[in-house]
Amino acid sequence: MSNFDPRKLRKTVLEMAYAGSTVHIACAFSIIEILAVLYRSHLNLGDRTVDAQDRDFLVLSKGHGVMAQYACMRELGWLKDKDISNYFGDGTLLKGLSDGHVPGLEVTSGSLGHGLSVGVGLALAAKRKGTGQRCFAIVGDGELNEGAIWEAMLFAAQVELSNLLIIVDANGFQAMGRIDEIIRLESIADKFKSFGFETRDIDGHDQDLLTRTIDELMRLNSPAPRALVARTIKGQGISFMANDNRWHYTRLSPESYAKALAELEEQGK
Repeated sequence: MSNFDPRKLRKTVLEMAYAGSTVHIACAFSIIEILAVLYRSHLNLGDRTVDAQDRDFLVLSKGHGVMAQYACMRELGWLKDKDISNYFGDGTLLKGLSDGHVPGLEVTSGSLGHGLSVGVGLALAAKRKGTGQRCFAIVGDGELNEGAIWEAMLFAAQVELSNLLIIVDANGFQAMGRIDEIIRLESIADKFKSFGFETRDIDGHDQDLLTRTIDELMRLNSPAPRALVARTIKGQGISFMANDNRWHYTRLSPESYAKALAELEEQGK
């Protein structure tokens, strides 16, 4: 059984990005630890098959980070090596944005702001049916610019979706620049609290802290929905990508691919 090692997950992301000559590496790297912790410790996956009807929902509303989720799905056996090597190739289902046609993905979320509303609907349906399923929805901090996010939050608080956890990948960037230079959002945690969420604000790369905090939030005896502001670094794990927003849209060359892989190998020694 995989332990969802972040270094291995980042290697898979690099393999996919290089095979498909595609972008969105840095925004996948910022959510690696979040996804690793969720898949390892918190998501009820039923019988652990991709078709399990009773598994918890993981909604990647920031759908451009989907390579990180694909890397976790490879560890589960839901994706095969050929899916990784043929990323963006002829005949593949795997696109550069989350696509609900891919088994294991809940939403098509290329258009930012809409995935959370789907997640709220999934959480509400589970609550009404009494299935015990929970919904973990990952949104980007830049995605919070979208009004649909705040409408979904208002509704989630109104109907007391205690089975919903929104995780904000707060890496400080969006596609075209720094968050505070485009639309200032802080304090994100205070905004969630004012909407009626049980809220925490932590380091999004500290796996032990993530595990404890998510467990604490989901065990609270409160009818309110939950929110976790995870402070992350865009491009985390590779020194020349970290906090460099050019890697939102930069493709790997043979040289940068080899350099990134070598750095990951060195981290493993």
